[in-house]
Amino acid sequence: MFQELLPALTAYFAYLVIGLLLLALFILTYLKVTVVDEISLIRQGYLAPMLSFGGALIGFALTLCSSAMHTNTLVLFLTWGLLAGLVQILVYYVVSHCVKGLADALNDNNIAMGALLGFVSVSVGILNAGCLS
Repeated sequence: MFQELLPALTAYFAYLVIGLLLLALFILTYLKVTVVDEISLIRQGYLAPMLSFGGALIGFALTLCSSAMHTNTLVLFLTWGLLAGLVQILVYYVVSHCVKGLADALNDNNIAMGALLGFVSVSVGILNAGCLS
């Protein structure tokens, strides 16, 4: 019985490990390229950067989930994951250029602005995930 389960377990752990590595890479890249020090502000109890960063994480994870469900190779999963990360970072840049003062608003704990960026990130993540199906 275990021999029958072994290929499925191997695939599960391969997708899980690659997914977690992609998530870690996304977090490090996102925190590096954004002009706001989200982690420092979150540690101080600021809600706005948490909403913004959390939305980006959820948007990215939604695309990883869809990719894992719809791809049949780890190479495609990795490719779509990298592309999803790029899309989420582009969302930050587009919104930060369209909404003047976004970085200052996040630094000032403007919850509405943090929620706006977070919700845009989740929305794009949902759309991105749907495009993979």
